[in-house]
Order: sequence, then structure tokens, then C-alpha cells
Amino acid sequence: MNWTPNPADKKPMHKQIQEYMTEKITNGEWPIGTKIPSQRHLAAAFSVNRSTVVTATENLIAEGLLSGNKGGGTKVINNTWSLLASASQMNWNSYVEAGIYQPNSPTIRRINEAEFQRGIIRLGTGELAPDLLPSDQLSELFSGMKHRSVHLGYEHPKGNGELRQELAKHVKKRGIETSPSSILIVSGSLQALQLISIGLLLPPGANILAEKPSYLYSLPLFQSAQMKITGVSLDKEGIQLSSLKDQHEKEKGAVLYTIPNFHNPTNVTMSEQRRQELLHRCEMMHLPIIEDDAYGELWFHSPPPLSLKARDKNGMVLYLGTLSKTFSPGFRIGWIVGPEHVIERLADLKMQVDYGASSLSQWAAAEALKTGIYDKHVASVRYKLKEKSQQTQAILEKHLKSLATWNTPNGGFYFWLTLHKPISMRKLFKHCLHEGVLLNPGALYDHETSQHIRISFSYATLAEFEYGIKIVAKSLKNLYK
Repeated sequence: MNWTPNPADKKPMHKQIQEYMTEKITNGEWPIGTKIPSQRHLAAAFSVNRSTVVTATENLIAEGLLSGNKGGGTKVINNTWSLLASASQMNWNSYVEAGIYQPNSPTIRRINEAEFQRGIIRLGTGELAPDLLPSDQLSELFSGMKHRSVHLGYEHPKGNGELRQELAKHVKKRGIETSPSSILIVSGSLQALQLISIGLLLPPGANILAEKPSYLYSLPLFQSAQMKITGVSLDKEGIQLSSLKDQHEKEKGAVLYTIPNFHNPTNVTMSEQRRQELLHRCEMMHLPIIEDDAYGELWFHSPPPLSLKARDKNGMVLYLGTLSKTFSPGFRIGWIVGPEHVIERLADLKMQVDYGASSLSQWAAAEALKTGIYDKHVASVRYKLKEKSQQTQAILEKHLKSLATWNTPNGGFYFWLTLHKPISMRKLFKHCLHEGVLLNPGALYDHETSQHIRISFSYATLAEFEYGIKIVAKSLKNLYK
């Protein structure tokens, strides 16, 4: 919701809210059968006391537009048309519930909404802070468009040809030999996973093997395609090969998904030896690999070992890259490197989904890579993130040393906190959010954990970070009582 009542309006706040909700109902945005957001959620969204929302809701219940039920929440039961007509009303709920794609978890949906609330401190956000984005460089880049002929129509199914040429040069610096024809431009690496989930010949019930914990568990993509995700144990060097062997034999894994560099959420970087052994083991098991390298360029001291794709001589690895973590999340530019026939299949699917990523974003990305703007910016971001990781670690030491342990990041965005005692992640999330602090509970990445939190140091200012960590410490102490 992007509306709030106007305190300067002579009309009472509850009346403004009542009229806003009535408009949502009568315009069909909240059709009959819709379960409206909770009173607590609406109060936060409207920046008012909960009692104000209660008054507005009770008035709409009295008018016959809403029905309140403690067990089932508050639902729309009429609109102004149905109060005057006897015809049966359209109920979209059955259609929504029958959709192929599973919804995000309630916590993920709440996070996605809360990130855009005013005054929220974002300790879980996996993106660069606004002051780390290349705003000035991009303004200069776009101002030069008037001197250039820029293609603004649809692009080739695989993406802008110049961008794919620049990306082939870019990944070559990291040891990956490929040609533009084996690269597909996608709208961020999340779309890459979506296309893979529906585009590869994986049958319903297929098992996707992945590190546990993993970012992949926070997404319902493969589950929506009727596949399962099976966890593989992780240690300080990366995937445990014995666990991989056991799970592959037990669950008949169809593909392995891995984040070798600055793993999300644990920030583990797979060792050189483990990478060699993993690739050899997967070749022996005929187990293809999806390598997600979203954070690989964000090293603080030295580059990580060569990627799995750089060592791949048999076309076993699909390599995912993105500009979202290093340059601009709003560009929505990512890429897949893989065997040409696989890229062609996924390109055909992408054309069915959105007919290609933004031509303007692709042009700008190609220019940033070609002119050196991108490399210069990433070098600056590495330095600033390194400093910020050290400063935020000192804040953690100050406020959470007696409550948790964590890793020391060598790159990426995250601290993976291990709490000394298990707690209710749901309660911790709610307590902190009530105080204006947004967390990513570890249970998003491992549904069985009650002792982990993913803390991002990339987004919040230092002052916000310290305030937020104080709230986390306070909430943990209250929950331990």
C-alpha cells in the first residue's frame, strides 16, 4: 500500500481509512472473499494507532461490507453493487488458490512489504545501499545517449549482442571460456532459476540437491514445478562430499545447486581443493551443476578460487551471474552461461515469459562493461564493503557477543549468526519488526533451524545498524527469559 491518511485533513483519520478501504472494495481491488490485511499490519502501513484501524474496520462490518472472524480474519463479504443486486458474485479465491505457482512464505511476503515502509531499518536486505550505487556514473552514461544511436526495440532472444560479447570478455577474466552464443541475458539471476525450473527436462518429483542452509529454500520456484529440494551438509570448506554422495544415492538427485563464493546465507567460500573434488565427483555421478555466482566479485582481500564453470570441460555446469549485487539491482540484468543447446531452449522460454530484458538496461550494461565504468565501480564497492564489514562486526561484538557467534566475512554481504540458545524465530521476527527492525530469520534458509539469523551489513547505515542490533539483543534477552 502506498497511501496514508492525511493528518492535516479535517476529516477524522478513521473516516479517511474507511473511505480508502471502501474504494478498494467497490473498485474490485478487494473482491468478495478477499481476506484483508490484519489490523496490526494496516496500522503499520497507514502509520496510525491500531485503534484507528479497529474503528474503521468495525464501521465497514456494520455497513455489511466486511465480516470479522477471530479464527479466519476479516473478509470482504459485499460491495456496494452486491448490496443492490441479487446476482451471484465472482469469487476469485478458488482461481488464486488453484494457481500453479506457490506463494512466497508469509515471512517473505511480510519482508517484501515491510522493506518499503517508512522508517524501517533493514538488517536483512541483500542489496547495496543507495550510496553504494553508481548513480553519478549512470547519469553521465545516459546523458551521452543523445550523441549515440541507441536501439530501443526488442532484442535478440538471447539478449543484446554487444552485451553478450562484453560478458564473454568479462567472464574470461575469471577463467571462463565461452562465446556470446552460449550466453543468455535474463532479468536477474532469480529469473534464471525460474527458467531452469520450467525449462529443463526434470520430471515432477525430481530432487534438487542444495547446500543446507541455502537461499534456494526461501524460494518456491522448484516446488511450484513439483520438484523437491534435498539438503546437503555444509562445512567451512563448502559442500561436504560424503553428504552429497549419500543424498544423491538416497534421493536420486537430478541437479546440484550451489553458491561457492560468499555463500548466501552463511558466507562460506568453497576451497580450491573442494571445488576440484566436487566437480570430479559430479562428473562421476553424471550430476549437472547450477553454479550461482552472485557475490563472486565482492571479495575483500583476494579473489576466490576459480569457479566450477572455469574448470568445466564437459558442459556440466550452468553458470549464473548478475549485476544486481555489484552494480544496480534496478537494472534487472543477469546471465546464464551454458551449453549452446540449453541456452537456446531457455532463450525460447524467456521469449514466452517477457520477450526479453529491457533493451535500455542491456545497452547501459554493455556500455558500463566496455568503458570500464563497471570494473572501477566494483573495485570501489569492494573497498567500502570491506570497511563496513569491519565496522559492523565491531558493533556485533559490542552488543551480541554474549548471545551469539558469527563468521568473519571475506566478501559478500552477510553475517550468519549462530545463537547460543534456540528461540522462536517467529517471535523474534515479530518483536523486532514491532520496533521497526526488519530481520531475515535463519529459518527462511533452513526450515529446521531455530538458532540462526542472516544479518546484512550492505544496506543499513552504521547508525541504523547499531540501533537495529541493539533491538535484536533486547528481543533475544526477552525471549530467553
